[in-house]
Amino acid sequence: MEPSLFLLPADKISQSQSFNVGTAGAKIFLGPASDEFGYTVQQAPNYQDKWLLVGAPWSDNRKGDVYKCPVQGSSNRCDKLNLQDSVTIPDVTGVNTNMSLGLTLAPNHTGHDFLMCGPLWGQQCGDQNFYPGICSKLNPLFQLQPAFSPAIQKCTGLMDIVIVLDGSNSIYPWPPMTEFLLKLIPSLDIGPQSTQVTLAVIQYSDDQKVEFKLNRYTDRSQMLNAASKISQKYGTSTNTFAAISFASKQAFSASNGGRPEAAKVMVVVTDGESHDSYNRDSVIAECDKQGIIRFGIAVLGYYTRNNIDTKNLIQEIKSIASEPTEKHFFNVSEEAVLSTIAGTLGKRIFSIEGTGKGGDSFQMEMSQVGFSAYYSKQQDMMMLGAVGAYAWSGTVVHQKGSVATIFPFSAFEGTLQERNHSSLLGYALTTLTDGSTEYFVAGAPRSNHSGQVIIYTVNPQKQPTIVDTERGKQIGSYFGSVLCSLDVDDDKVTDLLLVGAPMYMNELKKEQGRVYLFSVTKGILSEQGFLNGPSGNENARFGIAISVIPDLDLNGFSDVVVGAPLEDQGKGVIYIYNVLDLTVLTVSQRIPGSTLNPQLKFFGRSLDSNKDLNDDTIPDISIGAYGSVVQLWSRGVAVVTAKTSFKPDKISILNKDCDSGGRKVSCFNVNICFSASFRPTNPVGPADVTYTLTLDADLKGSRVTSRGHFEVNNERYLKEKIKVSSTSQCVDRRVHVQETPDLVNSLSLKVEVEQENPDVNPVLDSFSPKAFEFFIPFTKDCGSDEVCVNDLELKVKADRQGLPAVSSPVLFSANNRELKFKVAVKNKNENAYNTQVSATFSNNLYYSSATAVITCQVTVLKKDQEVNFQITFDYSFDSQENQAVVKFEAKSDGKEENPADNSVQISIPVQFDTGVMLSTESNINFYVADSTNQVVTTVKSLDDIGPEFTFTVKVSTGIFPLSLLFLTISLPVKTKGENPLLYLTSMEPQAGGSVSCSTSLKNPPHIGEQTQTVSFREENLKGTKTLDCTSAKCEKIECILKDTEEKSDYLIKVKTRIWNGTFITVNLYLVVLPVSKPGEKADVPVGVIVGSAIGGLVLLALVVGLLYKVNSSLLLGGRFVMHQCHLQHSKAFLDCFFSL
Repeated sequence: MEPSLFLLPADKISQSQSFNVGTAGAKIFLGPASDEFGYTVQQAPNYQDKWLLVGAPWSDNRKGDVYKCPVQGSSNRCDKLNLQDSVTIPDVTGVNTNMSLGLTLAPNHTGHDFLMCGPLWGQQCGDQNFYPGICSKLNPLFQLQPAFSPAIQKCTGLMDIVIVLDGSNSIYPWPPMTEFLLKLIPSLDIGPQSTQVTLAVIQYSDDQKVEFKLNRYTDRSQMLNAASKISQKYGTSTNTFAAISFASKQAFSASNGGRPEAAKVMVVVTDGESHDSYNRDSVIAECDKQGIIRFGIAVLGYYTRNNIDTKNLIQEIKSIASEPTEKHFFNVSEEAVLSTIAGTLGKRIFSIEGTGKGGDSFQMEMSQVGFSAYYSKQQDMMMLGAVGAYAWSGTVVHQKGSVATIFPFSAFEGTLQERNHSSLLGYALTTLTDGSTEYFVAGAPRSNHSGQVIIYTVNPQKQPTIVDTERGKQIGSYFGSVLCSLDVDDDKVTDLLLVGAPMYMNELKKEQGRVYLFSVTKGILSEQGFLNGPSGNENARFGIAISVIPDLDLNGFSDVVVGAPLEDQGKGVIYIYNVLDLTVLTVSQRIPGSTLNPQLKFFGRSLDSNKDLNDDTIPDISIGAYGSVVQLWSRGVAVVTAKTSFKPDKISILNKDCDSGGRKVSCFNVNICFSASFRPTNPVGPADVTYTLTLDADLKGSRVTSRGHFEVNNERYLKEKIKVSSTSQCVDRRVHVQETPDLVNSLSLKVEVEQENPDVNPVLDSFSPKAFEFFIPFTKDCGSDEVCVNDLELKVKADRQGLPAVSSPVLFSANNRELKFKVAVKNKNENAYNTQVSATFSNNLYYSSATAVITCQVTVLKKDQEVNFQITFDYSFDSQENQAVVKFEAKSDGKEENPADNSVQISIPVQFDTGVMLSTESNINFYVADSTNQVVTTVKSLDDIGPEFTFTVKVSTGIFPLSLLFLTISLPVKTKGENPLLYLTSMEPQAGGSVSCSTSLKNPPHIGEQTQTVSFREENLKGTKTLDCTSAKCEKIECILKDTEEKSDYLIKVKTRIWNGTFITVNLYLVVLPVSKPGEKADVPVGVIVGSAIGGLVLLALVVGLLYKVNSSLLLGGRFVMHQCHLQHSKAFLDCFFSL
């Protein structure tokens, strides 16, 4: 099945809300925190008792161990199993310091045994320590079974090593050569119980001397003693290749202790070029033929002391060393530092022991098998995570019986796309199943730094096939470090895979943690959302532990518990998620550890919840913390229902049979019966509940005054306690009806039940109704048949805001969003009870208010009675549709005689005010033209024209993006007498490519590039107060603004020069006019704006003031027009046209 999940965030759950995991009676086991007691926990019932197995991986110098804790009884003392020194591999030198036994505990799904692992268990080979990891099973009585280590290393194959030392005169001093031997020998696996490695030493100069043969010593201490006594041979020649040839033919011979099946290794140490290099090719060829792996060490001391170039020496020694030379060649600056490379040389020799090859063989030596473990549910096989394999790329080991299948690096290399060999594949493991095929799942939390989950199958040839993979979404989140497969309905088909990313960081930079959910289809994952869990205000590491609870609330579906050990300031919290009806995954409980014990720390770091530990058929939850383990008990579930009956079944205001405060009132009796169903069917005791009765209230609210009071307390509320069992428990109460004008709507009785004590067992089901509502009607005045036949007439009129035609669009702006309707409802026939008018409206409207025009004192609409009211909607700019549609419908509880006039639909065309604004700024506010100055008629530069006049036009957009916006700036360039006024020098749009301007005015005579002759005419402008496009000749600058963004500014900077000659030559009145302040702004509404302006010239005789004021009565250089905007529905934005 493939559930569609609805996820309710955990931060919506109150801390105090509880369901059927009880906190009362919690059992807390304490252990040594320094041992990391509580790092892992497993429920382990057997035929003797019910137990918890608790891992303490740092116990006893981090060897690790496991404790058993008795669940039943009053004791909270845990017993240490003392297994750390018993987990061994025969005939292997193990190192259990730092083993971390108990770091992994895994139950066998098909039996009652457990697997425990110490992934840091070491294996000693010579002076090398490997960490293949170790695991062992515990039977149901916690008895240790033989340990195994799938990645155990064969320390050494047979190996014969011959050291060839240069003992010629140039070697000085000699003691470093023996120190080199004394450091190299201990790094090799030599000894009476380790006969794999034998060692011989040959010293040479003019000839060769055998210091000791391969079969001379089998004891390391004897060999060290012999090596310390080797004295320098001396000699004038360095016959290196003769020594190599001697060693290859004699030293490895059977008579001298050589073994045909052993790998042959030769180490040559020399400080000078050979005197017999002519034999090099034949000697090296013979070594290659025999398969001798050669290490060459060049000691450069003699050369450096005598200032001799070392190039030829290094080349010769490299020719001796096997390929690749970077692994088989060494050089040291002098004899004294020779011993420093002994350790490195020993490791490189060790890496080829038993292989006969010069390449690396390190693959699983540091694998840490058992870092995680999971038992297959369909096969008798266990999965073991080996995060350290292949240089921390990681892999998975499948162990069936005593046969282990270790997948090679190439099996997952392409999927992991390794770059730095640190994916940690195998950090977490689980399986999925579709009923027939089992899919294996492995997490790699550091893959590509964001984490990865890999799903694969294994064929009969034990070769893995990748089925699917999912990568994490955030770097460092450790996605894939926790895996949990969930079969929701126990049909043996995996429905969900939960993937923890406990280090997921939220926007507050807190490690909140996250759990991702994936549905599963034939091994293919599909993300279904995630669980947020904590609020996010602090580090929580939510998802560091996840465990399935097999049907916690006994509704037929499995549930989940998730740990957040860093939440609540590191005290820890767990979250219980319930699965409902295969479609809903929601949180029912948030349990902070501090409510159980204020001293708890990291509560929720480990979890197990698979077994019933107190024999009530409900699985219980075990939680690991720092130095402690907590056992919580699940509780039975009760579902309480209520039923009522009224006597009489209708309220008659004419029958007043009861006394209330000395007056007769109408009344009725109500019988309320409670019953409960329980899960499981044999819970502890009945359900202790408190019920509340409320008159005239529904599930959403209540009336200000009630039309009924309970006789027992003369109140509308009544709260009492009751014990509810599977058989009905009933109570009778009398209700007095108060005088009321509302005799139409039925009087309601709301019954609410709640848990009397949150710690009792059973507990009320959180997901079942706890409020019930019942109604008793009033008798109706509709004739003897009490059937009301209505004839409602509905009339609706839209407030057109002054627009005459119905087809005229309504204009909405940021400051005017209202759309009003006047509604009239009239009844033309019998009484209409519970008359209602409903309005259905389009997505671009939302309800604002309703105002009654006529207030009726009765709730029944009588014949020929009419009600009028006004309803107001606001326009929503989130949905830019060109029609606003509202459908009104009138209805009542009666039978409608003429339904045709009961509904009205109104559709209104809509347009929008863009809210565009214009503003300007200029470099000068006035200009003085001195008539005594000489008129310049020969113009060589722009300065000869007159002063620079620069202004900037700013277009500010409103709440809509616009596809195209046209801006036209008209400049007065000449008087009617052809005298020049303004000379345009440049236009500079300030918004990049989104604004472009064009004009034919820009420096047309090319003044400044060539000399121009101009003339000015006398002209009478005494009657002209303003020069604009009606009194002067204007030219246009046309700009296009494309794809403007909302609430953004676009600037156009215009530079001009004022012609001095014109204002000196023409005749003017002296008129003093006020100068507007620069930078003033104005709105640009829809439609034609008459009389607004943005810039121009006012002539003041010899004083010229440059005025810039939008919406001014002084017209200065052009009229501003904005044409109608049209909504382009397919583009979801407006097209507008402006001109200036």
